[in-house]
Amino acid sequence: MSILSQPSLFSWKIVDRSPEIFRLARILDALPDEALVAALRQARKGRRDDYPVEAVWRSFVAGVVLGHPTVAALIRELKRNGELREVCGFDPLRGDQAVPPEWVYSRLGSALERHWALVEAMFDCLVDRVASLLPDFGRTLAMDSKALPVLGAHPKDADTGVKRYESSDGSVYEKIQTWFGYKLHLLVDARYELPVAFEVTAASVADSPRLMPIVERLKKDHPPLYERAETLAADKGYDDGQDKLDLYEEHGIAPVIPARDCHTRTGRPYRPLDTARHDTIYVGPTGQVCCKVDPFQPEADKAFAAMQYMGFESDRQTLKFRCPAAARGVECRNRAACKCALDVREGAFGRVVRVPLHTDPRLFTAIYRHSRTFRKAYKKRTAVERVNSRLDNVHGLERSYCRSRGRMAVRAGLALIIMLATAAAWVEAGQTENVRRLLRAA
Repeated sequence: MSILSQPSLFSWKIVDRSPEIFRLARILDALPDEALVAALRQARKGRRDDYPVEAVWRSFVAGVVLGHPTVAALIRELKRNGELREVCGFDPLRGDQAVPPEWVYSRLGSALERHWALVEAMFDCLVDRVASLLPDFGRTLAMDSKALPVLGAHPKDADTGVKRYESSDGSVYEKIQTWFGYKLHLLVDARYELPVAFEVTAASVADSPRLMPIVERLKKDHPPLYERAETLAADKGYDDGQDKLDLYEEHGIAPVIPARDCHTRTGRPYRPLDTARHDTIYVGPTGQVCCKVDPFQPEADKAFAAMQYMGFESDRQTLKFRCPAAARGVECRNRAACKCALDVREGAFGRVVRVPLHTDPRLFTAIYRHSRTFRKAYKKRTAVERVNSRLDNVHGLERSYCRSRGRMAVRAGLALIIMLATAAAWVEAGQTENVRRLLRAA
């Protein structure tokens, strides 16, 4: 953390600080910014020091904490708020004359782009710090992307992004989101709603190809946190069979990613589980294992009955299912065809079907798509949506005037760093239940 040495003409400590100033002070003290401040100070060595590096940097962070959309808004706040100037470290003897002009912050933004590795190091340091404070941090992960629109400019490294939304039955909403700018790919802890890893790309970059690189980066940069990960929830935009298989087999993380309906529109929503032989076992459009209980029924919803899910057999790497007629008393008019299948034995328990994960990695995962366990785990994906909402509504990323991807990455990275620093302050104060609070920290 940066150290301030100038004396104070009037200390706000003799009166109660406002909650926002108290929160800002705790966040600034929690930032591991020593290396970054040293690099900024070294770059200024031998030049005029009208505006101290530490104070300018701390006020720049304050702009993100307080959600100022532009530098001009931050400067206005600094000039009118003496308490804020003192916390940032400006000389109180100079009053509002100590506040830097806009070009100083512009140069600082460019310097932060050049020292992006040190900004990332701050983020990684805080992730490890929070992980050391919270033993279950990183156990349940969620991932999603977020639009980062740019207003008032058309940077050369930005482009147009398009996102379509599909309902649960596969129909397409009329609303299609389009924006010009960039995209934030964000991996968060679903319990504490805190960032774990992120990446800023052009807006046109698809979601699914960025999943595994971010997981690989998590493995490289945060091994203890990576070892804790058990599940990863994401929406249909990340539905890729190879990624799901690699996520489970290579990283030991169970994917909680629903499969897209790729067959209803073709007119054949149900397909045989094993196309090499005649059988009554079929697979629905989103991976539901069903039995054809009525071969003469023209309506598919009445002709097929979902088999009872009996759990995942880790030693066999298979999903186990039981005959719906024996399990739930469903009337079956196709028993003769079922008995003709190989390895089918009579019994009160009914027929048992085991489906290996490799049958179709996109449809069949260690957590069965149509089980209560999946539905419960998938609800945790909304954690990343709430983090995205805070980035927009609290830190002002919804209306940004950044002029390059590097500047946007700095802006988004600082917002995520602030979330982690706030959480660390709460935990170290012994108030773990408040790690997601955005008001007064500790």
